[in-house]
Amino acid sequence: MNTIRFAFVNFARDWKSGEQAVIAMALLVAVAALTAIAFFTNRISLGVEQQAGEVLAADIRVESPEAFYEPHAKHATDMGMQVARTVVFPSVVLSGEHSALAALRAVSTTYPLRGRVKLSQTLDGEIEEVQAAPAAGEVWVDPRLLAQLSANIGDTIELGRGKFKVTKALVARPDQGSQFVDMAPGVLMPLESLPQTELIQPGSRAAYALLFSGTPTQVAAYRDYLKANRQTSERITSIADASPQLRESMDRAGNFLNLASMVSVLLSAIAVAMAARRYATKRLDIVALMKSMGASQARVLAIYLVQLLIIAVLASVIGTVLGYLAQEGLAFLLKDLLRGELPTPTLEPVFLGVATAFTVLLGFALPPLLQLKRVPPVRVLRRDVEAPPLHYLLIYGLAIAAVIAVVATIVRDAALVRQVVYGLAATFAVLYLSGWLLVRSLSVVRGRVGVSWRYGVANIARRGRESVVQIVAFGLGLMVLLLLMVVRNDLLNNWRMSLPDDAPNQFIINIQPSQVENVREFFVAQGIAPPTLSPMASARMTHINDMPIAEWRKKYPRRNPIEGDSNAANDERRANENARNASERQANLSWVDALPEGNKIVAGKWWSANDGGGARLSVEQGTALAMHVKIGDRITYDFAGESITATISSLREVKWDSFRPNYFVVFSPGVIDHAVGTYITSMHVPTTKRATMREFMRRFPEVTAIDIDAVISQVRSVMDKVSLAVEYVSSFTLLAGITVLFAAIQATRDERRYESAMLRTLGASRRVVLLGVASEFGVLGILSGVLAATGATAVGYLLATGPFNLEYSFDFTIWALGIVAGIMLVGGVGTLATYSVVNAPPVQTLRRGG
Repeated sequence: MNTIRFAFVNFARDWKSGEQAVIAMALLVAVAALTAIAFFTNRISLGVEQQAGEVLAADIRVESPEAFYEPHAKHATDMGMQVARTVVFPSVVLSGEHSALAALRAVSTTYPLRGRVKLSQTLDGEIEEVQAAPAAGEVWVDPRLLAQLSANIGDTIELGRGKFKVTKALVARPDQGSQFVDMAPGVLMPLESLPQTELIQPGSRAAYALLFSGTPTQVAAYRDYLKANRQTSERITSIADASPQLRESMDRAGNFLNLASMVSVLLSAIAVAMAARRYATKRLDIVALMKSMGASQARVLAIYLVQLLIIAVLASVIGTVLGYLAQEGLAFLLKDLLRGELPTPTLEPVFLGVATAFTVLLGFALPPLLQLKRVPPVRVLRRDVEAPPLHYLLIYGLAIAAVIAVVATIVRDAALVRQVVYGLAATFAVLYLSGWLLVRSLSVVRGRVGVSWRYGVANIARRGRESVVQIVAFGLGLMVLLLLMVVRNDLLNNWRMSLPDDAPNQFIINIQPSQVENVREFFVAQGIAPPTLSPMASARMTHINDMPIAEWRKKYPRRNPIEGDSNAANDERRANENARNASERQANLSWVDALPEGNKIVAGKWWSANDGGGARLSVEQGTALAMHVKIGDRITYDFAGESITATISSLREVKWDSFRPNYFVVFSPGVIDHAVGTYITSMHVPTTKRATMREFMRRFPEVTAIDIDAVISQVRSVMDKVSLAVEYVSSFTLLAGITVLFAAIQATRDERRYESAMLRTLGASRRVVLLGVASEFGVLGILSGVLAATGATAVGYLLATGPFNLEYSFDFTIWALGIVAGIMLVGGVGTLATYSVVNAPPVQTLRRGG
């Protein structure tokens, strides 16, 4: 108890002296920055998930070819969740003498649970958004279907034995992008009116779906329930499975936000380490005095551990409150830019902030304080006696463990954690070696400059190890700031460019081979660039390496054909489902000559006219992983009774968010050309020419055109929200970076005070000393800026080509920005921070003995 009481008294005294405040401030910045980012991105993520739910019109969707499984609905209702029902099936729609095949969707009154239905009172009228279903006796019809039927709003159409009035044009459903087959032009009708049509009879082919929505906790619990109670015929779809385009965007958004969080925390950790090192140095004499008075090593350690605990608690509480207020302020400022109200954040950021505070302190502040217990009492008489150095494994082991713990907590991706840790280790080593070489080279030039510059450069060369440490700290601080600038400007811009304004917004399917030229000619006549049509054939996989597919799946364990590819590993579950579908159902296949846009070869090679011919295959990497196949394996498909065997010659990485036709498996030319049944394509149709698509449907009534503008809008919304979050993060990282600079400057503050006093006592003017300090920090800033720009470029390239999966273009202006930032931040902040030292009367410093 006496130890704890003394620790509190000592903490109050140290706090008044201002030395302990540096550690607290650095940690406060770390916690405030992390929790502000975590709170805000938590709300953004919840909002994005909520909006992403629009792709399903729910949070969870359970589909089955059989009638609704009511126990699922009852369990959800008992949990307090909302439930909706839909039935989808093809049906002929009649309007006078005209008829057309359409997708009929009967929905309950609670549909949609997420998102809104877009309607129009006229074919070209203003769009309204509602969260409702049609009333009894009414239907909402896709304008393209009305074009095929030569019908208008207000007309009556026949569905089976029922007649319904078309009251509105159905522009878009919220779940229009969830299933490719469901996006065909169709009719939305009330589920209660479905019996009136008498279209559903025993043996009818219909897709039944139960839709569920609720709080994140309810959704997670209900997902567990479904895993345990899933029926054989049911297919469970969550937000992550809804749309490959939206899924890719959300994955990339997570990478951006993870990077932003790591930058702030690691910067603040560096500041904590440097501040703790200075704090421990200042405590050497006090600890020596305590031990000479009889204090044991255990008591000394306990006293400072309690003080660390006090700092951790204060920083956690105050930092979390500041973080929450900061994100609330941002949400208020951006309320007009964000769609709707952001959800209330969860408590996860609070626990994350507390865990980070303790982890950073234990990893970066504890090692210097551990050395205090080893201070010999004789230091009271001889100040040149130092404490025995700690074992390097203890010092660096704690720091490395802390870095890995923080990164793993934030990222939650083992592969990305490894990349970040390896990158940090390599960056630190390169910065330390480069800093040492640069410091050594300065001794050559220090005699060739003026007095002030000579003094500044001599300070860098004389301190040696301290200067190298400062260059590493400044370099890391500037590097992550520059890296954030690269991410914010280049990577986010490249991400936006991956979904340009002219991205395809129309899918056209069921084009017959005889219609290919007519379709091209139609769009040319309308002043629209003709689309590239992709052939498509259906077949069933029968053998792999001459072994029946059923035996293959039983015999061979899972193996990864692409060693070390984290993207394939992350998509394993989805790839397994694709592989199962490919082996058990009819698969859509195609043949191509050149590598499709948005595809990249990751193993093997693409075919060419000079490689000997033969039937070859290119397989999407995730599907190959789940199918347990590799380069050289042979796959046999049954095309309507004709068996065709081809050899895998390459594995591809597919950019699913390109909104272009993509396939899991493609053949080389000349193998399945004769088996092609239809063609599909995607294209961009300007808003001003949307009437063209209605004319297209009248001209080619058997062809289906699918408007995917709703999906594109959702993806763009994800991009905008992530961009706002990353922009906001930059202010916190700037504050954390300045804290690093301040901590590094504080580490040599006492030594500079003594040097300034001695120089002024020997006749140097205040101006000469101040210019010398400014030149010293200016040179440190230039050196740090060059190293930081080099590191930011290298890490930016690795991030772009790795987890972000984006094109990267080198921008040499980053080096100019690095030098300017180094001079302004390091030079400016360093000079201002030491101004009071230079300005202090020399007699005060000399009386204190430095």
